[in-house]
Amino acid sequence: MEYVGRAPAAPLDRFIDDIYCLTGRPSHRLMRVPPMPSAHLFLHLGGPVRLWDSERSVAPEVLTDGWFMGVWTRRFYFEYPNWVRLVGVHFKPWGMAPFTSVSAADLRNRWVPVDAAWQRAVNRIRDRAGDVAPAAATLRMVEEELRSLLADTPPRGLDLVQHAGAVLEASHGAVPVGLLAERAGVSGNHLAGMFKAHTGVTPKRMARIYRFARLIVSVDALHPVDWSELAQTAGYFDHAHFSREFKEFTGYTPTDYLALRRRFPVEPQGPQDLGPMPGD
Repeated sequence: MEYVGRAPAAPLDRFIDDIYCLTGRPSHRLMRVPPMPSAHLFLHLGGPVRLWDSERSVAPEVLTDGWFMGVWTRRFYFEYPNWVRLVGVHFKPWGMAPFTSVSAADLRNRWVPVDAAWQRAVNRIRDRAGDVAPAAATLRMVEEELRSLLADTPPRGLDLVQHAGAVLEASHGAVPVGLLAERAGVSGNHLAGMFKAHTGVTPKRMARIYRFARLIVSVDALHPVDWSELAQTAGYFDHAHFSREFKEFTGYTPTDYLALRRRFPVEPQGPQDLGPMPGD
């Protein structure tokens, strides 16, 4: 697939890492996605996409227009159509709050059809993009729409979460939560409450996800992998804990994950390739 992406200008860059467009035939239709420190908006301008949770009690869903997706603390799966034309907005974990009334708690480990809050915006983008608009032009349209939807007044506590979240992001989750609260001048309980309100998870859980993300994107399957060194660099100092969390987040042991990556090598072109892996 062709990937075209752009980092938005201020003030959107406080909330969004990038906006991107995927077009073409996917090399792997079924993908397994581990927890990553981000929330998403997907606008699908092509065929329907099927999503399902690793929690077997949750029914799969087929979405045609688009969906919001909050921070996930477990893996999920999605299946591309034969031909993809998709726009993705890669929000920071706290970044969706100023753009939609859907709460972060309601989006944790969930996807919500985009028409729950954004139907008019989707219709405008679809009408302007049509079937032939170049990817770069489509991304500019989406950025304009996001700018028009940005709330003038940030929700209560969002500045606190943004500041503390930026520290977690820069440190890859290595800053202790107690120190994070102390630096922010608030109690641990207050910080946890604000994080849950604006990201759907506690800062401790977010730190775990940042730590895992640092490890998983460091794996170079084309060369020998020293798991002990990678784990220690990412902040895992207990090998048993590392192995359990790796299996929990990916569904594989490190050895099996590496074998999968070597069996289905990819050339990462953008954020959609950092973390997701071909499904079984």
